Amino acid sequence: MKITDVTTTILFNPDGFVAQDSTIPTPPAGAKGSSSLFVHIKTDAGFEGLGTAAGLKATRSVIQDNLKDLLVGQDPFNIEKIWNDMFWRVRGYGRKGIAFQAVSAIDIALWDLKAKALGLPLYRLLGPFTDTVPVYGSGGWTNYSEDELVEEQMSYVNRGIPRVKMKVGKDFGHSEREDLQRLDAVRTAVGDDVEIFVDANNGYYAKQAIRMAVEFEDYGVGWFEEPVLADDIAGLAAVASSTTIPVATGEHEYTKFGFKDLITAGGVDIVQPDIGRVGGVTEWMKVAHMAHAFNLPVAPHAFQLIHLHTACATPNLKVVEYLGSVESNDELWYTEFPKPVNGMWSPYPDRPGLGLELDPDVVKNNSID
Repeated sequence: MKITDVTTTILFNPDGFVAQDSTIPTPPAGAKGSSSLFVHIKTDAGFEGLGTAAGLKATRSVIQDNLKDLLVGQDPFNIEKIWNDMFWRVRGYGRKGIAFQAVSAIDIALWDLKAKALGLPLYRLLGPFTDTVPVYGSGGWTNYSEDELVEEQMSYVNRGIPRVKMKVGKDFGHSEREDLQRLDAVRTAVGDDVEIFVDANNGYYAKQAIRMAVEFEDYGVGWFEEPVLADDIAGLAAVASSTTIPVATGEHEYTKFGFKDLITAGGVDIVQPDIGRVGGVTEWMKVAHMAHAFNLPVAPHAFQLIHLHTACATPNLKVVEYLGSVESNDELWYTEFPKPVNGMWSPYPDRPGLGLELDPDVVKNNSID
């Protein structure tokens, strides 16, 4: 079997939610719209792999103009070789960022293709530890009013999900009092039996994060995510050593090499690889195994329908992020997909690959050329 073509599709949802966190500038009033990029790897045996990435035209350009020629003619089962070829192709201009998101999307598509060719769901191909994983309801955006924040967090609880995540570090860390007021409102609404995670999205400085962590401890916060700039590993380590709240981070790290530095520096208690950035399924699994070697749990960031499969093959999994805003897009993009029930989630047991199929009408009507 050989790869014959690599194509891309970008789909746009005009009603998609425009989110804001602590370090995203305020979007224009009434802003709407979100997009996703899909990679299609085709073969001479009729099998086709589907991968996905953030909906950026620049990522599409890297795939089509810089990586496609590496794939055409290769055996799609040679995933480690292809990953290595792509790694060295982008070495000088993309060991982090858009180029590596392109590598990640292609790698996801290769694993989907391989699982389809073997007639197995991806999690079965990877070697499952379980077929059911816990999820948490994620969102809590800073551009929600306090009432909207509480409503969204309660919507997860009402679905039987006993864990939620909200944003702090509002306004680039300049609204500490409001952070605490919003956290207090959520804790009051969800009660004491629901676990709350907080995510500062790089919004605090280290000393500030340490001081805020003291306040967060009073609310029984389950983890403190990205308390400082992701590149400030020394700052992450300082926060981690100064609070009883576990520090969760890693969504902005790329490859096992970045995670090696983060883990060995003591900058993380809960490891959060993002399969759309870290290097796809290939590298995500290596990071999860590395974390296991350091006796650290894994809680993947975003890309929930892909992480559902890798999470099932991860014995040191803590929980999987489930974003309502992403679910809304997925309901548009795909013909169907599995959803969590009472805080637990399982892949389709009898659908090969990722078990996902793009809706042909949406591809026809919502594609961006």
